[in-house]
Amino acid sequence: MSGTKWVDPAPFEGARPRFPWWIWLPRWAKVVAAPFVLAGFAVWLGVRLVLVVVRYPVVAGLAVAGLATYRKFGLSPLVLALLTLVAVLLIWFGLHQSSFLRHCWYRAVTEWRRATVYVPKWRTVMRLADLAKEHRRKEYLPELRRVRAEGWRDKVRVRMIPAQSPEQWEARRDNLAHSFNARSCRVRVLKPRLLELDLIHADPLARPVAVPPLGDSAEVDLKKLVVGRTETGKPWRLKLLGSQILVVGVPGAGKGSVLWSIVWQLAPAIRAGLVRLVGIDPKGGMELGQCPDAFDKVVYDNGPEAVELLEEIAAEVKARASRYRGVRRLWTRNAGEPFTVLVVDELADLVAYQQDKQLRERAGRAVQTISSQGRAPGVATVALVQDPRKEVVSFRQLFTTRVALRLDEPIQVDMVLGDGVRQRGAAAHEISESTPGVAWLKEDGQREPERARAFHVTDADLVELGVYFAPATVHDFPASSERRAA
Repeated sequence: MSGTKWVDPAPFEGARPRFPWWIWLPRWAKVVAAPFVLAGFAVWLGVRLVLVVVRYPVVAGLAVAGLATYRKFGLSPLVLALLTLVAVLLIWFGLHQSSFLRHCWYRAVTEWRRATVYVPKWRTVMRLADLAKEHRRKEYLPELRRVRAEGWRDKVRVRMIPAQSPEQWEARRDNLAHSFNARSCRVRVLKPRLLELDLIHADPLARPVAVPPLGDSAEVDLKKLVVGRTETGKPWRLKLLGSQILVVGVPGAGKGSVLWSIVWQLAPAIRAGLVRLVGIDPKGGMELGQCPDAFDKVVYDNGPEAVELLEEIAAEVKARASRYRGVRRLWTRNAGEPFTVLVVDELADLVAYQQDKQLRERAGRAVQTISSQGRAPGVATVALVQDPRKEVVSFRQLFTTRVALRLDEPIQVDMVLGDGVRQRGAAAHEISESTPGVAWLKEDGQREPERARAFHVTDADLVELGVYFAPATVHDFPASSERRAA
C-alpha cells in the first residue's frame, strides 16, 4: 500500500518442482522393492537384446561365431575369415552390383543413418519444428518407425501423434530436409496416422534416358505406354486409352521429348494401322515437321485448316459413339477402326492466341468435345502448352493425365497438377534446366504425384523413325474403307 494506491505484488513465475513419487517411500519399502526393480531391469535388458538379435540375425550370428572362434582358436583364423568375407563381398559387387547394393550396402547405410542421423536428432527436430506437443505435462512425440536408405533417398516412416494432420508435415518439408541434411523432402500418406518421408539426397534422373529399340505392334499397350523411366527405376507408363493428356512446360523444358517418346513407342502400331496420328503444329512445323511420315494428317498453322481438322476429329468422336452404342463401352483392337491420337503442339495458339474470334471459339468447342467425349470411342488428345493459366486453357480439368515439366512459378504447379500437390513435394518449378524431359505427372484419382524422365529422342532417332515409316505399307480396316467408299 502506497498512500491510497494498491500495488499488486509480482506473481510467482517459477515452475513448481516435481519429484518422482518413489522418493517419498520409506526406506524399508525401497529395500524390499530393490530386488524386484533389478529383476525387471534384467528382463527389460534381455528383451532388448532379443529384439536386436531378431532384427540383425546375420550380424548377431557373425558376432557370436567370431567370439567363439577367437576363444577357441585365437586371432589368426578370425582374421582369415574376415579377409575371406571381404573377398566374397568384392566378388559379389563385381558380378552383380545391383543386388549387392540392394541386399548388402543399402542395409548397412540404413542402419548407419538411423543410428547417426535420425535417432539422435529426432526429438530435437520434432520439438523445434513444432511437430511435438505437450498436454498436461505429458509430451506427445511423433514416433520414428522404419528407416530405409536407397542411395538417392531415405524413406522414413513416421507415426503421427493424435489430432495431427499430414498438412502440418507438408508445411514443414523444407525444415525437415535441412534438419536431416537432405536436398528436399516429400510427404506421402500410407494410411491413417502413418506417413512416409522421402528425404532426397541425389537426383536419379540426372542422366538422359536412351530410347529403346523399336518393337512389335503386339507389344504396344495403349493403357501402359512406356515413355521413359521414373525416379525409382521403374518404366514410366503413360495411359493413352481412356485418357486425355496435357503436357505443360516452359520453352526448353522437354515437351518434345515427351511428344516423340509417345510417337516412338506408338510407331509399330502406327505402321500396322492400329493407331492413327493426327497433328497440328501452329509453329509452322518446327516440331511435327521433323517426322511428318508418322502422321496421317498434319497441319502447320492455326488457321481455318487446323480448325477444320479439329472439327473433323470431333465429328468422328460423335460418329464412333453412335456406332458403339449398345455394342461396346470402350474402344478395343477389334473395333474395326484405328485408335486415333490428336497431337496439338501448342494448344494456346488455337484456343487463346488466335486473333480471329470465330476461329478461336470453334477450336475451343472442338477440343473440348474431343477431350470430354473421346475417351470411350478411342480418341485421345495429347496437348502441349507453355502457359497453364485458366484464361489460356480454361478446360484443364478435361485432361485426366497432366504432365508438368519445368515451370516458371510455384503457383503453376497447382494449376497443372491440382491444388495441394506442390505441398506434397511436386516441385516442378525447381526442375533444373540441364535435365529436359524431367516431369511431375498425376492422373485423376491418384493422390501422390510421380516424378519421371521421358526418353531422350535425338535428331538421329527422328531420322531413324522417318526411315522406319518410309517403306511401310498402309493398312486399313475393311469397315473404314467401306464407310469412305459410301
